[in-house]
Amino acid sequence: MSELQIIGFPQSTYVRVVRMAAEEKGVPYELIPEPPHSDAVDAIHPFGKIPVMRHGDVELCESRAIAGYIDRNFDGPVLFPRELAAEIDQWVSIVNTMMDKTLIRDYLFCYLFPKGANGEPDRAAIDALLPEVDRQLDVLESAIGTSGQLAGDRFTFADINVLPILFYLQNTPEGSARIAGSATLTDYYDRHAERASFQNTIPPTPGD
Repeated sequence: MSELQIIGFPQSTYVRVVRMAAEEKGVPYELIPEPPHSDAVDAIHPFGKIPVMRHGDVELCESRAIAGYIDRNFDGPVLFPRELAAEIDQWVSIVNTMMDKTLIRDYLFCYLFPKGANGEPDRAAIDALLPEVDRQLDVLESAIGTSGQLAGDRFTFADINVLPILFYLQNTPEGSARIAGSATLTDYYDRHAERASFQNTIPPTPGD
């Protein structure tokens, strides 16, 4: 069968999630950088979102579906162990519906797309978001604190799904300080940031 193709630009947290899943499984893949709503993406995703996947005649969209396909169809470590499936899906849903919006699309975007005076980040908007940023990181810290993993006591797709978000938070003043102030979050991030799947998928910085 043809090589797996992952389509989407590498800076996207969800593209990185799918790439990390392939890396953890040891699956060769071709990354095809495409923005949302490009012709290549629109041909697979009805709403033009990334990532999308092509593997021979199989085409899929949505990161959870793509990662599940990779896990089921290739050898390697199991990313969705049956006994943890419900817990993994619970955390994937929480991260995708709550944390991605607050931590990435609201908070991080204040720095990536500054709307304050003179092109600076909007300080008032950031300050208004910080209580919810702290609350969500408290939730994550509490969940990780029991076993050092997000679901059960082993590395799963639940961890893969949140690590790209923490990567970007580490590059913001308040996010990095909040993680540094928690021994649990610091240990969690540092351990998993050493994984080959994490290192091999670090997105290029703007201008690279």
